[in-house]
Amino acid sequence: MKQIIPEKSSEKVAKFLKKNSLHKRDFAEMIGVTLSYVYNLIDETVPFSTRGTTIERIATVMDVNPEDFSEYRIPQEPILIDESVEVLKDYIKENNLSVVAFLKAFPRKKRIDIVDILRGALPIPIDYKELKLIGKTLNIPDDEVYTMWEGRIKQVLESAGMNIYSNSGLINSMFECAKKYLSEQKN
Repeated sequence: MKQIIPEKSSEKVAKFLKKNSLHKRDFAEMIGVTLSYVYNLIDETVPFSTRGTTIERIATVMDVNPEDFSEYRIPQEPILIDESVEVLKDYIKENNLSVVAFLKAFPRKKRIDIVDILRGALPIPIDYKELKLIGKTLNIPDDEVYTMWEGRIKQVLESAGMNIYSNSGLINSMFECAKKYLSEQKN
């Protein structure tokens, strides 16, 4: 019987970079580390990270589960699944984009934020124009982008202490004004 030797995490990363023709600098920016760290990681001159955030970012960019890396320890706190993030992931697949191709559609400094949104560490943007840019990149219909934005605004208001149900008249008026403004911007 032949013994199966599991592939090292650093080898997985190196193969991914080569297969996707992804420069180490771009990868470093996407996961929020230095270029020298990526070089050292691949050359195995430093141990593979055991930091959950780093491994989750690597896994997100590679479009794999963090558990695929032996160094990953499942966090004890519950992970919240945002429906809007799941919609973004579905549109990435629907558009036949790799996560890397999707990330490359954004300015370098914005990519790590997008990675953190996809891994569930950051909520979708509250800034409508930012969310619209993400939607445009993924060919998401405007009305669906608006629905995502409205849901996000409600989350923010609730987390700030507003009872959106007892203030429904105010909330509905506010959203009607927002819809009117956006429709005027189209024309």
